[in-house]
Amino acid sequence: MRRILLAVALLSTLAGAPAHASAGPIHDPVPTEPVTSKLGLVLTEYAQFPKSETNPPLVDQRLNRVARINTVMELPDGSGRRAVPDLNGSLYIVKNGVPSVYLDVATTFAPRFFSGRGLGQGFGYVAFHPDFKRNGQFYTIHTEQASQTTAVPDYAQSTVLFHGVINEWKATNPAADTFAGTHRELLRIGFGGQIHGIQEINFNPTARRGTADYGKLYLAVGDGGLGVNNTDPQNLAVPHGKLLRIDPAGRNSPNGKYGIPADNPFVSSPSAAGEIWSYGYRDPHRFSWDRATGKLYLGHIGEHSIEAIYEVRAGDNMGWSEREGAFVFDKTPATACDRLLPLPADDSGYVYPVAAYDHNPAPGWNCTSDVGVAVAGGFVYRGRDVPALRGKYVFGDLVDGRVFYTEASEMRRGKNPATIHRLNLFTPAGTPVRMQDLSAPGAPGDPNRVDLRFGTDAQGELYVLAKANGKIWKVTGTRTFAAASAGHKRITPAPRAANWAPVTPSKWQFTDGQVILAEAGSERPGPRRPFEYAVLTAGPVWKSVDIKAGVRLDEPVTLTNRDVIIVFGYQSDTQFYYAHLSTDNTILPHNGIFKVNNADRERIDYQWNGRSRGANPAVVDEKWHSVRVKHLPGTGEIAVYVDGRADPLMTARDTTFGSGRVGFGSFDNRGRLRNLEVTGTPAT
Repeated sequence: MRRILLAVALLSTLAGAPAHASAGPIHDPVPTEPVTSKLGLVLTEYAQFPKSETNPPLVDQRLNRVARINTVMELPDGSGRRAVPDLNGSLYIVKNGVPSVYLDVATTFAPRFFSGRGLGQGFGYVAFHPDFKRNGQFYTIHTEQASQTTAVPDYAQSTVLFHGVINEWKATNPAADTFAGTHRELLRIGFGGQIHGIQEINFNPTARRGTADYGKLYLAVGDGGLGVNNTDPQNLAVPHGKLLRIDPAGRNSPNGKYGIPADNPFVSSPSAAGEIWSYGYRDPHRFSWDRATGKLYLGHIGEHSIEAIYEVRAGDNMGWSEREGAFVFDKTPATACDRLLPLPADDSGYVYPVAAYDHNPAPGWNCTSDVGVAVAGGFVYRGRDVPALRGKYVFGDLVDGRVFYTEASEMRRGKNPATIHRLNLFTPAGTPVRMQDLSAPGAPGDPNRVDLRFGTDAQGELYVLAKANGKIWKVTGTRTFAAASAGHKRITPAPRAANWAPVTPSKWQFTDGQVILAEAGSERPGPRRPFEYAVLTAGPVWKSVDIKAGVRLDEPVTLTNRDVIIVFGYQSDTQFYYAHLSTDNTILPHNGIFKVNNADRERIDYQWNGRSRGANPAVVDEKWHSVRVKHLPGTGEIAVYVDGRADPLMTARDTTFGSGRVGFGSFDNRGRLRNLEVTGTPAT
C-alpha cells in the first residue's frame, strides 16, 4: 500500500534557533590532512570480473567502468564461496578467485531494471540471511524506472522518477552455484532524483541466534538527491535519509510484506515510520559492525565539505541538512562557497562524526560542481592474517582510491574525531603503488577515478575492490614504507666551504657549525627549479641514501610561502630530486617531493590531492627542526620525516635517478642546516 506522506518534518529538538548570526563561515573545516602512515597493505589480486554494460546505455562517463562491482562477502554457509554484486545486473559467486554468474537480476526485472544514470543505480547490493545454509534466503536492491512500471511505491517523495526495490529470494538448493527458486518483493521506495537511493542492505554479523537483532535487515536509504533544502532526512514519516531496520520474517508493516521490530526506536510514535533506526542522512553509503565490540559504523558521503564516519545507535539524528558533520549547514543561497558555520552554544539533539575529512576544493571552485571526494566506508579489522591491522577501522575515498585507517579505540562519540592515517599500498613483490596504478588500465572513463570499495570474508579478512578495471585484491600482509637499509657507509661532513658547491658562493656562509644560506636566491634561466642550493661534494656519489640534519628557516613566520629544500639524487643543475619543506601546503609547488629532469619541476609525492592540499606543513616557525630524507632507488621509495616522527610526512615512488649527491637550499628564502649525517651505499 502507498503511505500518504506527512508534509511536516519532525526536527530534532534544539533549545532555540542556531546562534550563529554573528559567527563567520568556516572556510577550512578540517585543517589537518590525513597523516601518512609508515604502514602499508600488501594487495594480492584475487579476482577479475568481465566487462558489463549499463541499461540503458550510459550518459555519465563516470559509469564507464569495466565492472561496477560493489562489495565482496562470504556466504554464511561454510562453503567458502564469495558473492559479488555488479550494479549492471549480475550477482556473481566466486570460488577460488573465479567468478561465475549466480543470478541475473537485470534480466529478471527487465525491462524495468535501470542502471544507466545515477552512480548507485542498478543492482546495488546483496545480503544473505545468517541462516542461508538452511533457509536459502537472501535479499537484493535494484532500481527501476518509474515510467516503466505500474507498481506503486510503499513510500515516495513528491515526484518519483525511480524506485528502489528490495526483494527476498529463496534458493531451492542453497548449495547450488546457480540460483533456482522464487522471489518476492518486500519494500518499494520512490525517489525524486537519480542519486542517493538505497545504498546498502545487511544483517548484523555479531547478532547471535535468539537475540533481538538476529535476522533483522538494515537498509541505508539516501535522501533521493533532491538538494540541500530537502526536508525528508529530518521527516520521521518517511524512510528517505534514514537507516532502517526491518524483520523480513514479519508481516506487521504497512504493506504487510515484512515486519517492524518492536524494539525499533520510533515504533511507538504514531507520526513516524516504525522502520527507522536512525535518521538525518544525505547519503548513508556503507555500514559495518565491529565484530569485537558490536558497534555499528557508517560512512556518510557529504554535500559540501565533510566526509564522515559515524558510530550509529538507535534513535540517532546525524543532522542533515541542518548539519553537515559537526557544523551548522547554511542553506541560504547567498552564502557563496562557505556554507559551514560554527555550532551554536545551545546545540543539542544531533550526533557528530567519530572521524571526518574535508573536500578542499581547488581555487575558483564554483560551489556546485562535484569536487571528486566521497568516503568509502569500511570495516574494523578483526582477522588473523594481518596482525598490524587489528583494531583499525580501514576505509577510503572511493573516487581517488586513497586507503585510510583510524584506531577503533579513538572513534568515540562526543570526543574529538579520531586521527585519520593514510595507508601505503604494495604489490606482493614489494613495489609501492597507488590504487590508480592498480586500477589501470581500466574502462575508457575517468582514468583517475578508482571507484573503491571494501569487503570481508567469514574470517574477517579484508578485500579491496575497484570498479575501474573490475578487480578485487585481498589484503595479504603489511609492509613498512622505505623500511630497507640505505647502506652502511656514513659521513658527517664538516660545514666548511671546501665541502660544498653552491650555485652562488657569495650567498653562503659556513660558520658556527652551520651551512647558512644568508641571502635569498634569484630565479635562473632554464627549467623551473630551486633558485639557490649548495651540493655536498665531500664523500661519494650515493645510490641508496639516508640523510639526517637539522634545518631552520631564517624568514619571519608572517611569510606564508617560506621554504628550505633537501636535495638528493643530484646529477646536474637540471636533474635531481628535492624535498620542499614549507609552511604552505595549499599550492602545487610547496611542501612536497619534486623531480627536476630537464624540465620544470614535477611534483611526485603521494600527498598532493590534485586540487589544493599536500602534506601537513613541515615547518611553521623559526625554530630548528630535525629532517630525514630516505631514498631507495632500487624500489623508488622516497620518504621524508620531520621532528623525529616514526611516520613519514611525505612519500613518493620514482625510479628516474638511481644515484646522485645531496644538498641543501631554498627557492627564494634564507635558512640554515646543521648536524648533517649521510648514510648509504656509494654509487662506485
